[in-house]
Amino acid sequence: MAQLLVVGSSNTDMILQVPHLPRPGETVLGGTFSTAAGGKGANQAVAAARAGADVSLIARVGDDSFGTAALAGFAADGVDTRFCSVDPKLPSGIAQILVAADGQNCIGVASGANDALAVRHLEAASAAFRRAAVVLLQLETPLETVLHAATLARDADAVVILNPAPARELPAALYPLLDIITPNESEAEMLTGIAVDSEDSAAAAANVLHGRGVGTVLLTMGQRGVYMSRDDGQNSAQRQQLPAYPVQAVDSTAAGDVFNGCVAAALARGQALTDAIAFAQAAAALSVQTLGAQTSAPLREAIDHFLQSR
Repeated sequence: MAQLLVVGSSNTDMILQVPHLPRPGETVLGGTFSTAAGGKGANQAVAAARAGADVSLIARVGDDSFGTAALAGFAADGVDTRFCSVDPKLPSGIAQILVAADGQNCIGVASGANDALAVRHLEAASAAFRRAAVVLLQLETPLETVLHAATLARDADAVVILNPAPARELPAALYPLLDIITPNESEAEMLTGIAVDSEDSAAAAANVLHGRGVGTVLLTMGQRGVYMSRDDGQNSAQRQQLPAYPVQAVDSTAAGDVFNGCVAAALARGQALTDAIAFAQAAAALSVQTLGAQTSAPLREAIDHFLQSR
């Protein structure tokens, strides 16, 4: 099977379920507390592994109980951790997540060792880039590291996917290195200045990203599905709104991570892009019905069964 390489963050999520998200200065009682493995890179790697991909992860954790548990969890899910490293000084990343009864959430992150994932760690993992058919990136590690990972992936002729989350301005040099970018509505607005609230505005935002050198834009729009825009720069374009699967959401925390991991997994095994999107949308629909980040990532058998039932 083709190799998927994920470069990104690892966190431990501290989850507080509350009746509603608090306003500034408000205390909301009646919550329940739990912990779960998280971090965008780790979530996406685990989601892809459970979806059947051969996955390696490049990440950095602290020399603490959170880091030890994270590495053990990756291995249990079949993720290759040879290129994960332990920082002797910084703690592992931590995320505090508030989840409301309607499934909406807000998140605060203390990055810890994720901020120390450096270019030298990527160079030490050069063999992983050479093996990779697909390389999946996010933005919870330093931008210098993300840019270098995209460069190594491009040099290795891998498909380069960036999930631009959490949203921030990107260097102009990064865009032409990307084959696929996967923003949600707020991330697309931050990157392009266009408020995405319709298919027309999604197309306009996608055109801005195409103009910067990205060939394929997958703009995730929650219950409205995914707006796919492909432009090869030679007057050949494909635009399509792909509807989501309607389900009752319990926790949307990792839906985007599950979607990205499963798109990458499907592409790594050679599926066409539209089929990969349908597979990933099914996985995300299953994930929002379960509390937690990595705990909500479904197995491939469940995804296939969901698709067959539709």
